[in-house]
Amino acid sequence: MANLLVPVDGSEHAKRALEYAIPIAKAMGDEIILLNVQPNIETVNVKIFFSKKDVEEYQQQLANEILDPVAKLLEGTGISYRTKIRVGLPKVEICEEARKENVRGIVMGSRGVGPVFGKILGSVSYGVVHEAHCPVTIVP
Repeated sequence: MANLLVPVDGSEHAKRALEYAIPIAKAMGDEIILLNVQPNIETVNVKIFFSKKDVEEYQQQLANEILDPVAKLLEGTGISYRTKIRVGLPKVEICEEARKENVRGIVMGSRGVGPVFGKILGSVSYGVVHEAHCPVTIVP
């Protein structure tokens, strides 16, 4: 069984990417890996006030708020899926997860939730297209 990686960030674009990936996964017999990448917020100032466990629990909570609604789109489809969380820069973590899981491809939205962060960090989809080891489908 091969896998498709679908990064999700709570945006409408990510939801459309998952909707696009569903018939592909069904036709190919693939499992879908839903990936949410949380920013690394463990700075010196954060460490002063919060334990590592508190930060991880907070990141888990934020990720679940994003992953749970999109996972419901897969219920009843007969498609096997997993949810995963990584911490770091989205374009780096998406490519690393794709390599680690040796996925058939990545299906992702063309834009995420943050146009301001996109300008500062660069386009995540642009970075993934140029760094991924596998085909990348960008869904508008």
